[in-house]
Formats: sequence, structure tokens, C-alpha cells
Amino acid sequence: MSGGAPAAPFPYGGGPIVCVGETMAAFVPEPGAGLAEAETVRVAVAGAESNTAMYLAEHGVPARWVSAVGADPLGARVRAQVAACGVDVRGVRSDPARPTGLMVKDPGPDGTRVHYYRRGSAASALGPGLLADPAVRDAALLHLTGITPALSASCHDLVRHALDGPHPVSFDVNFRPALWRPGQAPDVLRDLADRADLVLVGLDEAQALWGPRIAAPADVRALLPGPRLLVVKDGARAATAFDGATAYTVPARAVRVVEPVGAGDAFAAGFLAGLHRGEPLTRALRLGHLTAGAALAVTADHGPLPPPERIAELLAATDDVWCRRTPGAPPGTRVPG
Repeated sequence: MSGGAPAAPFPYGGGPIVCVGETMAAFVPEPGAGLAEAETVRVAVAGAESNTAMYLAEHGVPARWVSAVGADPLGARVRAQVAACGVDVRGVRSDPARPTGLMVKDPGPDGTRVHYYRRGSAASALGPGLLADPAVRDAALLHLTGITPALSASCHDLVRHALDGPHPVSFDVNFRPALWRPGQAPDVLRDLADRADLVLVGLDEAQALWGPRIAAPADVRALLPGPRLLVVKDGARAATAFDGATAYTVPARAVRVVEPVGAGDAFAAGFLAGLHRGEPLTRALRLGHLTAGAALAVTADHGPLPPPERIAELLAATDDVWCRRTPGAPPGTRVPG
């Protein structure tokens, strides 16, 4: 792990981090049951951008979620649950003509299948006009993901216009194959990512998108030279941040993984929170790993952070202490960034 990394170079202003994108209601069966057998389900929320906003707020970073939900009970529940984490939701509008998107989880012995009911949702009608909203204009940073441009042509236009706008943009590639027409995603996501100021991408999703020529984080950097900062998350092993051509790599810590859903969103929040604090890049990467570990420890998309004193202790720890196995985690179990 590199030490002595320079202070975070990202040009933050004084406003909030504004996370733009769809959040759905999520139906989750009772523990231990598949969807076909469950007698009860829990109503949760599921959205990459709001996940990131919630973790940012828990880290004490001013965070705002901007989107649209239906003027329905699920939309009210989504808005209230995100707000309960300390996120500013005043930029979320209710659409009387379109419903709130819905995601249904179906756990099974081979993993969890997910069924989406989001076609024609309120958020799928978002477009570039959103960028003129007062909830966006004072942003220090816009946080977007590769999910949004897959939802509709107007959502794609929203992301393109944001990348040409006055705010710095962080872009989490967040490749979801089921949302894209065959062969469409590689060129679209490469173009969008290369125009962002900061990009986060998993090495595995980069390989899925851009093929076997992507064998290491440096190959992703060669493919995406545009962003000032590029973070490549190598699954359960490490995460590498490129500041220009200089790379800083921090290994992941070992934790017990309950479910991987939401870990990438959490990592993004931790890393952005580190930048917001002006931390060196290595400590920002550590904070990304720690925040991802909170998501991995629960079946929901969002789990509790470690106590602040424990976070401070681990951020300041030596490399040997940082890499030590977490108590209770089976040997070899690692936290994917």
C-alpha cells in the first residue's frame, strides 16, 4: 500500500454532493425464504445514488438526492426512508402520472435473483431540465451512475448534459447488463466515463464491458485517460486510485460477507467522503473499503457504519494493522470494494 499520497486533489466547493438517479421501492422476503414460499415481505428502498447519498450523510458530508417518484404510497415511503438517514430530499418531485419503480428480491441457494418493475417509472422521465433545478445549482459535486443513461433516452441526455455542465461530476460506471440492449453499453459507458472528472469502476465490470484487453487497473486507465481521478476496484483484493498517471493501491480488509448488494455504492460514498475531508488518496480508499464493509454485513443495501472512533483508528493504522483479518471473518474472506 502506498504511503505519503498527496492530499485529495478534487476541487470541492462549499455546497452539497448531489446524487441524481432513480430509487425504487424494494420487496424483500422474510429471512430464509424464497419469494414463492415467503409469507411476509419487508419494504425497503433500492437505488445506487440514494445509497451513496445515505452513506455520505452518515459520514457527515452534506448530501442531497435529486430524483422523481410516483405520487403513490411507495414513493412517499422511499422519500421518507432516504430522508431519515439525513439526506436532503427537497429536490425529489412526485409525478402524478407515473409510478414509483419497484424491485423484488428472490433469495435462493445459488444467490439472489432480482426482478425489476421500472419501465415507465417516474424517474425514467427525468431529463436535462432537471439540471436547472435549484436543488442542483448549488452542488459542489454531482454524483451520477451508469444506471441512469440506461433507463431512457431522456435520462441518457440528462447525464450527457451534466458532463458538459458547470459542476464537477463523479461517475460510477455501475454496469447493469439487464438494462441495456445487446452491444449498446460498452461505447456509451466508455464515452460518458471518459468525460467525467472522477470515475469509479470495478475491474470485473470493466472486463465485462471492454473485453479481455482489460487485465489490470492500468489497462482501465489506458482506456479512460480523461478523468482526473480514476478508481478501479479489484473485487475482494484491492482498490487503486489514479491521480493523473500516478497510482495508489490499498488492499481490502477481510470481513464476513452476508450479501454483496450495495457495496459499490457504499465504497463510492466512503471515497467521496474522504475527498470531501481533504484526506490523502490512500486514506480515502481506506474509507471506501470500510464503508463497503458496512453494506456487505447486511442483507439490505444499507448497513450501519463502524463507530467514528474505530474508523479514525483504522484510517490512521499502519499497513500491517490495516490488513489484519477482521475478528469473526473466516480466513480468506475479503471485502470487495
